[in-house]
Amino acid sequence: MTSQTNANTPTTDQIRRAPKVLLHDHLDGGLRPGTVVDLARETGYTGLPATDPDKLALWFHQAADSGSLERYLETFSHTVGVMQTRDALVRVAAECAEDLAEDGVVYAEVRYAPEQHLEGGLTLEEVVEAVDEGFRQGELRARENGRRIRVGALLTAMRHAARALEIAELANRYRDHGVVGFDIAGAEAGYPPTRHLDAFEYLKRENNHFTIHAGEAFGLPSIWQALQWCGADRLGHGVRIIDDIHVRDDGTVELGRLAAYVRDKRIPLELCPSSNLQTGAAASYAEHPIGLLRRLHFRATVNTDNRLMSHTSMSREFEHLVEAFGYTLDDMQWFSVNAMKSAFIPFDERLAMINDVVKPGYAELKSEWLFRQTASTSGSAESED
Repeated sequence: MTSQTNANTPTTDQIRRAPKVLLHDHLDGGLRPGTVVDLARETGYTGLPATDPDKLALWFHQAADSGSLERYLETFSHTVGVMQTRDALVRVAAECAEDLAEDGVVYAEVRYAPEQHLEGGLTLEEVVEAVDEGFRQGELRARENGRRIRVGALLTAMRHAARALEIAELANRYRDHGVVGFDIAGAEAGYPPTRHLDAFEYLKRENNHFTIHAGEAFGLPSIWQALQWCGADRLGHGVRIIDDIHVRDDGTVELGRLAAYVRDKRIPLELCPSSNLQTGAAASYAEHPIGLLRRLHFRATVNTDNRLMSHTSMSREFEHLVEAFGYTLDDMQWFSVNAMKSAFIPFDERLAMINDVVKPGYAELKSEWLFRQTASTSGSAESED
């Protein structure tokens, strides 16, 4: 008889169908290659390294994997370059929601920096409204195709710029119109989150939510500042918290005070395995800190970061983790519930998503082995007769 442990090891199809929750995904990092080509032609953008969608997709993947920060950043100059009109933003956002829904994502928080989409004459408000319209269109199309997804936006400020307070105020104005929170992104080294304390203090006074990119390329000081100075609700990446965890030769583990604080306070970590491999946070999936963080019961979540640049999806991320760590459907559910608990929508809505969408979805997947076993047993009985 099939054991429950083996039955819980998900197939590729089950991983895709499983209800997944995504908290860390960049809008300008997830375009379809064909859309980049189309928008470049429509908007007159001439900087693309290739105009064939397949060749362009390969270029994005190779540039992101090159180990060169300059080439990695160049990839975003092309996607942002074609996202400077209202129609382009609506299309990209709609396709984002559709693609995530097709991959089995039921709830997503997608982030973007409004200040990066003003070259075509749009205002900050027009950018936010265009993206929101696109997300709603994508949700509707997904529903028409038998998929359900809910998408919220996180407005990002660039940490090397000086518009964080302005973007925070923008996020607060649109918090009842599709925007669920705030974020800062960009190079960590040399640009600590404390440069934007006025924005974070404002958001706290307004009882609003925010996450901070911290502990990705830079280490523990970035995480400490994000939490203890700025008051972040979540850590964007946060993977370098592993630097405060000591694994002894006998396998026992000692947490430093910051790591213990992060675990004990249940601070969500927006972990992005494939992206972390590209930026050098881990040498392989099997060596990624998520394995230890899961074992130690940190509030770990699984995310995509930049689907185009990392040639990934939520399903691919979980496929890698299932292969590396032997994760089961129970583990996938644990990560998905963690993420849903950590979302920036109201508590009752999070609870309903967990109890009415996420858990029933995994229960159905976990029961499928019973029916396969019954069919197999029935077939054997018939052949014996």
